[in-house]
Amino acid sequence: LFLAVCAVGIGGTFQYGYNVSIINAPTQHIHRFLNETWSIRYHKELNPDLLTFIWSVIASIFSLGGLCGALIGGGMAIRLGRKGALLVNNIIAIVASILMGISFPTGLFELLIVGRFLIGINSGVGLCVQPLYFGEVAPKHLRGGVAMGSSIFLTGGILTGQIIGLRELLGGERHWPLLLSSSCFPAFAQLLFLPWFPESPRYLLIDRGDELSCAKALKRFHGSSEYRREMEDIQRECFALDGEKPKKPWQLFTDRGVRWQLITVIVLTMGQQLSGINAIYFYATYIFKQAGISAEKIPYVTLGTGACECLTALTCGLLIDYLGRRVLIIGGYLLMTLWSVVLTFSLTYQELYSWVPYVSMTSIFAFILSFGLGPGGITNTLTAELFIQSSRPAAYMIGGTVSWISFFTIGMLFPFIVNGLKQYCFLVFLLECSLVAVFIFLVIPETKNKSFLEIKKEFHKLNFGRNA
Repeated sequence: LFLAVCAVGIGGTFQYGYNVSIINAPTQHIHRFLNETWSIRYHKELNPDLLTFIWSVIASIFSLGGLCGALIGGGMAIRLGRKGALLVNNIIAIVASILMGISFPTGLFELLIVGRFLIGINSGVGLCVQPLYFGEVAPKHLRGGVAMGSSIFLTGGILTGQIIGLRELLGGERHWPLLLSSSCFPAFAQLLFLPWFPESPRYLLIDRGDELSCAKALKRFHGSSEYRREMEDIQRECFALDGEKPKKPWQLFTDRGVRWQLITVIVLTMGQQLSGINAIYFYATYIFKQAGISAEKIPYVTLGTGACECLTALTCGLLIDYLGRRVLIIGGYLLMTLWSVVLTFSLTYQELYSWVPYVSMTSIFAFILSFGLGPGGITNTLTAELFIQSSRPAAYMIGGTVSWISFFTIGMLFPFIVNGLKQYCFLVFLLECSLVAVFIFLVIPETKNKSFLEIKKEFHKLNFGRNA
């Protein structure tokens, strides 16, 4: 089970984290490449406004690709299986890596745009299908820890991208095409290792009706003495579904039986993206400068933020099946509310005392730790747990679509929010974090050690009223 998690994670959310991270290091080198290419091609200088526009397209088209990937990921998981969808997805990553790698020697910056779009599709599919696989292969008592593999690999991808992107490695002027094409290595690793592991047992029995393959897969994952309990659980869910086919996303919006589960996924997904974590990274460089850290050393301090996220994802993975989901996610949002208050004050009085920048720096790390301990990890876990087999792929498609639209929107609006409100932007995030914490407290039951059918029953009264 552990090795299967590693084989799935390396080509799934790891790719997303890695490709979000590596685009930051070669920004200046890509600007120079765009200027030189334009001069050679058109025999005139590239207009600064047009340069900014082309760079914005290269950076943000990743989000558009991710949205497309989220829209097709659920369908791929149903038609090809969870494992099959992940394997096919690697072909997209390899093609994207080749296109980005040859953009510099061919002098075609358009290939960078196409490559970033394709790697976005790869990330969107991975973010949709990988948590599906994790949620379906894990036994009840380990489901939270296994599902946290998505966040562990995502944060691991961000940290790896930050390290590889250092100028001493592939972040220098000569090697940036290699940096952008290096995402083919996780894809090749998954193509090499994942075929050795079984398909999702729930998919095999409920979607394919293949009881023998399901039993074999469960024996591989849980051992020949422990697999029967999980087999009985899957059979009960199969019986309850009574041959119901996987639903389309639009069918979930009209299904009263999943109304509050769907509202929960939308609120949690938007809450995660709009929580202020992007503001933290935006302000990090400014705060590090204020604390007296030189510009050359800031990339190394930034590694600390990546290591922070990775550490909290691992910690959350160890605690989630012990403390439960509600405690961690409510606690995470409340702590983020607290650190938003501290940051607002410390940024306001940044110039007043010499020690205030260090309070801001501590608050940044504390905010990242709080995010990783709650919203960063548990949001995807709950999406897997709140739906039964027929609704789960469609729920991930909806959750993924909301996530990518929120990601794109905050990317577009955030500079205006910061310019308009300055440090007081954290008051907006403070309000958002506290409202999401209240929503979770009032609506979401604890899902620890419960089967998918038991969780569905918990929502029955909410969906159909108290007299149901």
